[in-house]
Amino acid sequence: MSAWHAKDGAAIVEVTKLAAAEPGATGRDGDQTMSRRATPIAFVSVVLPCLNEAAAVTATVAEARRGLAATGLPGEVLVVDNGSSDDSIVLASAAGARVVREAVRGYGAAIAAGIAAARGDVIIMADADHTYDLERLGGLLAPLTTGADLVIGTRLQGAIAAGAMPGWHRYLGTPVLTTSLAIAAGARVSDSQSGYRAFRRETILGLGLRARGMEFASEMLLRAGRAGLTVVEVPVDYRVRVGESKLSPLGDGWRHVHLLMLLTPHLSLIVPGILATLVGLALSLISLVATTGIEVGSVRWLPVFLGPMLLILGVQAGFLGCLAAHRSALTPARVRRRLTWLDRPDAIGRLLGGFALLAGLGILIDAGLLLLWLAGRSGPELLGVAGLAQALIVIGGGGMTTLFAAGYLER
Repeated sequence: MSAWHAKDGAAIVEVTKLAAAEPGATGRDGDQTMSRRATPIAFVSVVLPCLNEAAAVTATVAEARRGLAATGLPGEVLVVDNGSSDDSIVLASAAGARVVREAVRGYGAAIAAGIAAARGDVIIMADADHTYDLERLGGLLAPLTTGADLVIGTRLQGAIAAGAMPGWHRYLGTPVLTTSLAIAAGARVSDSQSGYRAFRRETILGLGLRARGMEFASEMLLRAGRAGLTVVEVPVDYRVRVGESKLSPLGDGWRHVHLLMLLTPHLSLIVPGILATLVGLALSLISLVATTGIEVGSVRWLPVFLGPMLLILGVQAGFLGCLAAHRSALTPARVRRRLTWLDRPDAIGRLLGGFALLAGLGILIDAGLLLLWLAGRSGPELLGVAGLAQALIVIGGGGMTTLFAAGYLER
């Protein structure tokens, strides 16, 4: 079993044995970890989101009940119906589950509703399609009693039945999203998209999860990493689902990427913005020297058309990323420390003055070029100067507009 503990974006990798965690291992701090270890599990709620799973829900609920019985802990199986048009609700209830309904469609919406309605202090989330072996759910509960905040059943370290996981999902989608989460939050897990998880209810409620689709799984890991929670992986087997899959590869994949971009502006905006700014500035300066362009083989390339555009996009992306990261509670501490200048009383005034100066400088250069044109002294050798002037005007005007749109002038 492996565990990682992320704090302020830095990951510490621990490798422990399930039954013998080291006394010195810590979570957010030593006292809190020992408190969690001393807190027994009182009641377990198995939450199963359900949308037209009539073919599998009976067997899944029965298996979950057997798994709960095997642990010796009191508990319940909670099926969250997400708008089924078949007999899923009736079958789930007949199998011994408590059924609640969630009108808002989406995997995340169903799980969130289940967490809110659960009676247990500990929750196990899984799927109602019989893919996970719920008779062995006790394996996910044990780490919670030894300091873990979140336990993930990793399919990639267990036995995956033939045909249970498409190749594009196993070798492309999951690894890409897992790597992205590792970069964004230090979430060093092998299977970030597993839907088989265990956690204490109050801990996850405290993360303020908002995603309503399949990206809920990624948001949980991202926010857990930022909150400094200890995440443990346990190998689980994965079976062929019963019934029709509800996954939308392109749509769900894009929602995961979109979520990561929104919640990590320091990676999605600031870093690309800096790179684009540097490249754009270099090309713009080259345009001032190589006024007739650069020979590339048999053609002549004019960087004056690309340089100013990259300069504009880079500065705007970087600046917007700084504002977003400054306001985001998920921004790593090391990044936040570099943005503390935005909290200074004179920061906004200085930014406005700086952007106004850039725009004014661009206008002055443009005015000088106009006078040269009127005097008949313009030519292609001034294209680089014109491009730089336009970039300065757009950067200055765009910066001031961004401050107004972001509401910083209301402070």
